[in-house]
Amino acid sequence: MPEAVSLDINKILSVLPHRFPFVMVDRVTEVVAGKYARGHKCVSYNEPFFPGHFPLRPILPGVLALESLAQLGGILAYVSEPFDPTTNLMYFLGIDKAKFRRTVIPGDRMDLYVEVMHHRSNVWKFQGEVCVDGALCTEGQLLASIVDRQP
Repeated sequence: MPEAVSLDINKILSVLPHRFPFVMVDRVTEVVAGKYARGHKCVSYNEPFFPGHFPLRPILPGVLALESLAQLGGILAYVSEPFDPTTNLMYFLGIDKAKFRRTVIPGDRMDLYVEVMHHRSNVWKFQGEVCVDGALCTEGQLLASIVDRQP
């Protein structure tokens, strides 16, 4: 059985091209190469989208919950088959069966989970879930591809 690993924010930043305010994974708690990854994102009122979404009742935009799953999927792909983040990027290609079941609000910790559904060549398909306090908030199937960075 493959060994599980974890990644702190410094390792996450070395893998993902994203930077503030768009890093949507704070910690990866467990990755089993080629299988699944778990992590979390701590949601803070200080994030730049809350004043506009929505001023009197701040909620995390659902597409950002999906983005957090896509980023965790990119980390899972990297751990499974390491690529050079200075010459390659993982592009999010699509989403199927997305469902938004509960809102995510400031103070919540989003528990993230993605598992590999299919992988061939440079294309990956993941099933992902976002939960808060054990309650399912967001789910979907994500498609992504590792591509060469443009000069």
